[in-house]
Amino acid sequence: MKAPSKTILIQLDTDSLPSSFDRVVAVDAGVDEIFSYAGVTPENVESLVHGAMFTRGPRDLKHTAIFVGGSRVADGEALFGRVLKTFFGPVRVSVMMDSNGSNTTAAAAVISAARHVNLAEARVVVLGGTGPVGHRAAQILASEGAEVTVVSRSEGRALQTCDHIAAAVEDARLTPLGWSSDDGDVARFAGADVVIAAGAAGVELLSTDQRRNIDSLKVAIDLNAVPPLGLGGVNVMDKAADRDGVACYGAIGVGGTKMKIHKAAVARLFESNDCVLDTAAIYKIGVDIVGK
Repeated sequence: MKAPSKTILIQLDTDSLPSSFDRVVAVDAGVDEIFSYAGVTPENVESLVHGAMFTRGPRDLKHTAIFVGGSRVADGEALFGRVLKTFFGPVRVSVMMDSNGSNTTAAAAVISAARHVNLAEARVVVLGGTGPVGHRAAQILASEGAEVTVVSRSEGRALQTCDHIAAAVEDARLTPLGWSSDDGDVARFAGADVVIAAGAAGVELLSTDQRRNIDSLKVAIDLNAVPPLGLGGVNVMDKAADRDGVACYGAIGVGGTKMKIHKAAVARLFESNDCVLDTAAIYKIGVDIVGK
């Protein structure tokens, strides 16, 4: 009797070295073999995708999958799109995009917030909202009906991100805002139920006093693990810690949920040969396994 096909994950990384983090998670998710490729671009990916498509029979295609990663999310999105265009008809394999952990981290942050507020009725401020994680967190929040303020130092970039999200999410309620912590005035955040800090590592986006001055705040989530943290007074280990009457989460506090989602998403790839795991699909997996 023929032995069951081993599961093979083909890791396509846009960086010069494939991510060791993504490889470890794949092993922990139960993948049998990982083929890792670095420096992958839309221009050189076709033969790698063909190798995944044409080496196994139709019934065994579900045992091969593709993971798109790397530190540059825009490059990952371009690569992800090219991979999907290479497939034709039923000759395809499942594929997941999580460059820089952007989709799994954003999903975990939103699920953490949903433990404390009804997202459909919530007002959420996303600091660093034009970055890879902030953008995707804002997109997921908008898809759940939240009123989202996308904050960036550049209002133009915030507007561009809002336009991008609006194209993907029907009836999205979005407000672009140019603001930085140097401004000091958090009056424009009045009424916010949730603040998510998703900016660059080692940059404080909101001081402790500024956070405390948002009287309506119920949840504060900081996704930066590098000191100084993104939200003043929030500890990297916080997981629903009560600070000044606000449920606070630090990067490691959210990280446990992120890891569960990441492993579950990799495992999901091998359930069929036509699974496409983008921002919305990865969030749905998170809701299915963790709950809102």
